[in-house]
Amino acid sequence: MSYLLLSVLCSVLVSVLLKLAPRQRIDIAQAITWNYAVAGALALWLLDPSLAALRAPQTPWVALVLLAIALPSIFLVLARSVRLAGIVRSDVAQRLSLLLSLAAAFLWFGEQASAGKLAGLALGLLAIVGILQRPAAASEGARGWPWLLAVWAGFALIDVLLKRIALAGVSSLSSLTLCFLIAFALMLTVQVVRRLRGDMRFDARSLVGGGVLGALNFANILFYVRAHQALSDSPAVVFATMNIGVVALGAMVGIVAFGERTSRWNRAGLALAVVAIAVIAFAAKG
Repeated sequence: MSYLLLSVLCSVLVSVLLKLAPRQRIDIAQAITWNYAVAGALALWLLDPSLAALRAPQTPWVALVLLAIALPSIFLVLARSVRLAGIVRSDVAQRLSLLLSLAAAFLWFGEQASAGKLAGLALGLLAIVGILQRPAAASEGARGWPWLLAVWAGFALIDVLLKRIALAGVSSLSSLTLCFLIAFALMLTVQVVRRLRGDMRFDARSLVGGGVLGALNFANILFYVRAHQALSDSPAVVFATMNIGVVALGAMVGIVAFGERTSRWNRAGLALAVVAIAVIAFAAKG
């Protein structure tokens, strides 16, 4: 269980770092670039993934390249969402992306649509309605809802691509490591173009911030994998605890540490999100 708690903590700390980045004059795009350099290096060093396995003829290169593009893109979207809509609503939107992933599993991957899963899906959609409502006193909340929807859809896209890669028989650790490295190369190219155009300068703050972000990003994945290995007979419990834990801790940090305002609709959506995640997880277990 300690692995699971550490994974929850790292996931929420990623949102906290994205929230603090503008205050610390950290260039988000630069930080995300160095994040993938650090995450890729740590994956190669600590996990020793077999990249040779990616040479197999059935390797889904289109899905891998799309994932490498989607990963940094959703990080940029999440950073914007955290800034405009807050940690509380952004973390809930991220975790409720499982609704779209579940719908994709029904439509494209042949998963059975049980009563429990459909009930969780319905509750989750109601939760999204609540989460999208703007707190009355929020100054920038009106501009936050499109970014919340983008977070919701973006993380679902990543889940679908990961499932597509897994179904092709490619190791998830190998594919993620490769995508980290491709994402770093793509983002570094973007930063060089920005520098040549005079839009930014490379700076130590963004480098350090990106290093911390990469360590947290990698640790979140590592601890989540270790939790599944330690509790291999209870995957639904791991899934539910991870998602509910991020929603609960994210809400606590956002409200207590950053004074984020929430409306009654937001709080109702938060409660429904927890229930929906639990219902889906235990329906999957059954």
